[in-house]
Amino acid sequence: MVVTTIRRDAVTLPAAELGADNPLPPLRPLDEVHRIEDRDREELPPDMARQIGYAPLHSLLPVRVRDGYGRTREPRRIDTLVIENNRVRVTVLPGLGGRIASLFHKPTGRELLYRNLVFQPACFALNGAWFSGGIEWNIGATGHTTLSCSPVHAATVTAPDGGRMLRLWEWERLRDLPFQVDLWLPEDSDFLYVGVRVRNPHEGPAPVYWWSNIAVPEECRVLAPAEEAWHFGYERRLHRVPVPSYDGVDRTYPLNSTHPADYFYEVPDGRRRWIAALGEDGHGLVQTSTDALRGRKLFVWGTGTGGRRWQEWLTEPGTGGYCEIQAGLARTQLEHMRLDAGSEVSWLEAYGPLSAGREGEWAAVVRRTEARLEAVLPRAEVASAYEAWKPYADAEPGEPLAVGSGWGALEVLRTGTKLPGTPFEESTLGDAQAPWRELLQSGSFPEPRRVGPPGETLVARHWRDMLETAPARPLTEYHLGVAQWHSGDRAQAVRSWERALPLAPSLWPLLRCLAVADQEAAHHERAAHRYAEAFDDLCQERRDDGESWTAATAALGREAIEALLSVGRAADARAVWRRLHPATRERGRFRLMEARLLLAEGDRAGARAVFDSGLEVADLREGEETIGELWARITDEPLPACHDFRMRPEDAGRAG
Repeated sequence: MVVTTIRRDAVTLPAAELGADNPLPPLRPLDEVHRIEDRDREELPPDMARQIGYAPLHSLLPVRVRDGYGRTREPRRIDTLVIENNRVRVTVLPGLGGRIASLFHKPTGRELLYRNLVFQPACFALNGAWFSGGIEWNIGATGHTTLSCSPVHAATVTAPDGGRMLRLWEWERLRDLPFQVDLWLPEDSDFLYVGVRVRNPHEGPAPVYWWSNIAVPEECRVLAPAEEAWHFGYERRLHRVPVPSYDGVDRTYPLNSTHPADYFYEVPDGRRRWIAALGEDGHGLVQTSTDALRGRKLFVWGTGTGGRRWQEWLTEPGTGGYCEIQAGLARTQLEHMRLDAGSEVSWLEAYGPLSAGREGEWAAVVRRTEARLEAVLPRAEVASAYEAWKPYADAEPGEPLAVGSGWGALEVLRTGTKLPGTPFEESTLGDAQAPWRELLQSGSFPEPRRVGPPGETLVARHWRDMLETAPARPLTEYHLGVAQWHSGDRAQAVRSWERALPLAPSLWPLLRCLAVADQEAAHHERAAHRYAEAFDDLCQERRDDGESWTAATAALGREAIEALLSVGRAADARAVWRRLHPATRERGRFRLMEARLLLAEGDRAGARAVFDSGLEVADLREGEETIGELWARITDEPLPACHDFRMRPEDAGRAG
């Protein structure tokens, strides 16, 4: 017998570098593809409609955008944590959101997940960088978590059976909520148990969102105890459809669908919560949970050109594709739930192998699969494991295995909150938190010792109040304006930024904020003028070609060129282009921008040549149609397959 062990390890993968985060605060409204039209909301069940309308995310602040990655992959070492018993080996990536990269079943020699053999970021997370494969923990708001490519805290802790458990925890910044994920393998168990807890330590309610996202090979049939589902496609319509078939096609086979789509299964109240993906041989993965994790979902890429292109984009060409099975707190991912002040929500999940015949009449197949699940992991056993875990959720971690961010430590320092089981130690405070710690302790926000791009802005009400009472220095006014903008007080934000201009050693951060305000107010000519001023000031101020300055120049240059082109100032846009770093101009996003610039200058052939030279836009956004739209302005020829990332059917009134 092998006792359950937890150890540090590493894998070496072809991996792209993440690069530097975008230093410009994300002031514009969130461009989220997962929203529906008001006409659909009227047809929804009242509780679903209410939760879709409850606290949707409008801004990424205080989180930064992660768009500094590329597509050049080289062998890189990625730290892992491995949990193992005599039946199962689980590989976790603590530096990448605590994702489970592999769930390997030893007796059968089967990998139960879709395991991506490369690390290739793409723009699918709420804040940009995300990668495919494994099991990810999506917390915060509709979409992939902002922690997708960020480190989390990790340590060992005593498991309910007296063995060792791996605890992952962090402070989710969009909603200001701490959470934990406890992973353990009971001896001789084929199932990984996962205890999850999200807490609201604040004095008021908070919106909570959670979906456990499991990538599995797409050559499967997905089974769940439902006869109906809510279908959501990239035409942004949500409607009820029958399961397994609608429009004459059995959608529980992912490769039967043409276009990317979500199917949120309507699992009846009182029914066991589970979802399984079984291959042609009837073997595969099952996920089940206690009832608090209500929702179940299938996401398919489909067999259309766009879906296939995205599958290739996220890994090595020639690699098999994947679909996603998911489990969440609500029925759909468009919903957010209320978590009352001082309360918490918790549940237990189990992941493991399942063998059952997948073919046949739907109701019979579901009953047979559920009976097989009950035989290998009784529902009562999952409920019992949850009750056994709850007292251990507060157990203090032992040996530290990985360190996350210092933002949780700053919040704990501010409030004095005690969070048993998830210590946010003061030792984790770093450079990003240092000025905010000084504001907290002295009432004054420090001016920087040397010139550089401003750091991150905290925007929660308590930090905004502190900025309002701090001495009105230029950097303080800059951060105050960002916090006011986030709160919806845009006029006051503009006044704060304008007040800082006369004394500010750095004008460009303030001018850029004012330019965004002009754009949002439809003053496009003034916005373009301010962008040009801001970029000129940045170029005069930057001290070197280091990472932070290069990132700032790229981010501001991109916005300035777009603003100038939007008002027909192609010559001024070209002047900005020439002052970008040569390496920046070679990035795909900027080559696409150059094609736009060439087209604006009347050089259609030059714009076409950019496409023909092997254009790859690393940070192409999920659902973004920029490439196709620009191609259509250049030529009447069909969009080449290598540039076709379209996720909607051409007739966007209905997904197939």
